[in-house]
Amino acid sequence: MEEADHLRHHEEVKPIYVKRKETIERVFADAKEKHGMRWTTLRGLKKLPMQAMLTFAAMNPKKMANWTWQGPKMV
Repeated sequence: MEEADHLRHHEEVKPIYVKRKETIERVFADAKEKHGMRWTTLRGLKKLPMQAMLTFAAMNPKKMANWTWQGPKMV
């Protein structure tokens, strides 16, 4: 843990941490707000990861569709 914390402060790595809030943290925020990951009705070590994997599996095609969609072309 100490080594990871030490590496985090290197100049080459700092831009990666700046982008973290736009990439990684955004995915978890969308899962909480839009896909019901704030609360769960499932219990147990097998059911909860299953729900998380299904949620993120549903988010991936949605993300890929947004990446490939090219908006209307202005002439």
